[in-house]
Amino acid sequence: MKTEILSIDLIKSNESNPRFIKDENFEKLVNSIKSFPEMMLIRPLVIDETNTVLGGNMRLKACIELGKTEVPVVRIEDLTEEKKKEFIIKDNVGFGSWDWDILANEWDNEELQDWGLDVWQPENDIDYSILDEEDLSSELGDMAGGVKKAIQIEFEAEHYEEAYELVKFWREQGDVGYMILQYLRDEKEKINI
Repeated sequence: MKTEILSIDLIKSNESNPRFIKDENFEKLVNSIKSFPEMMLIRPLVIDETNTVLGGNMRLKACIELGKTEVPVVRIEDLTEEKKKEFIIKDNVGFGSWDWDILANEWDNEELQDWGLDVWQPENDIDYSILDEEDLSSELGDMAGGVKKAIQIEFEAEHYEEAYELVKFWREQGDVGYMILQYLRDEKEKINI
């Protein structure tokens, strides 16, 4: 496959593409292309024989927003309509997962966010010292009735997907937190015997 440069006026956006991008994320895409235009050469739009976009609909929209008159494309011909539809979906599916430890330790959060990745940002420090002077224990005890709380459980990356699916399944069955608590109690009793 050969990359060619094509007038943007000749390219048709794919109206049946189910993928879309809105507001802030679209602005991130526009800024990404603006700050790193070589990316379009590395990952050109994929079009069919009618110049309709199969891959890169949002990048086309961003290039139009930037006022570009030409864009790099790769033309794919001889695909059936069924294969074109399959390509559109598969081109947008993310099969991989991020290693958040590596991202947190080796990458800059602000850059990652500018590049379009949603990353955790620490909340601003809140000064709770004003509460130190008040005894709110009775009010807090009353407020806690009926309120659910959460405990975060860490999993190795290779176990995460399975754990996620199991918790999702058991949540549908009932109070998964109580089930885990009961299991842990039973296991503790076995150890103490």
